[in-house]
Amino acid sequence: MDDLSNYEKLRADAQQFYNGLRPVFSPALNENVHFTAEGFNHIIFKGSRREREKPSQIMRFKMLARAAKLIGLSTTYQEYEETLHDFEVKSHKKRVRKSKPVKYWGIIAIIDGRKIKVIVRKIGDNGQLHFWSVVPAWTTNKYRDAKFITTMKGDPEED
Repeated sequence: MDDLSNYEKLRADAQQFYNGLRPVFSPALNENVHFTAEGFNHIIFKGSRREREKPSQIMRFKMLARAAKLIGLSTTYQEYEETLHDFEVKSHKKRVRKSKPVKYWGIIAIIDGRKIKVIVRKIGDNGQLHFWSVVPAWTTNKYRDAKFITTMKGDPEED
């Protein structure tokens, strides 16, 4: 029986495994990484609530155990990105959009014979670190690797 016909069972098993994960201390980030419902939903859906292709979901389900293991073992992270995102928050009983800084860390390593990248996310300055995604990393995105961290405001090309 192929994985696609077995999708519902694989998803249910992955959800059960994921729900059983306790926070894992990350030596690389020096704090606990939590496994929230948001992280599991991100494995199933892309940003705008479009469902990922089933084979992509299945592959991510199968990498969850490696992802948790990598977070607990790695002492360094290889990628870092910080952006601003708008979030809907309740303020005085009304829903308003607020911008918050969002930080992403990419931890890449070979775990149990597979090269994977785990993405950890933190929303706002007081948010907790949480698992965001796991990606097979057999190819490395050249654009991302060439990105430098900048602390500048504005565009230095034009300023």
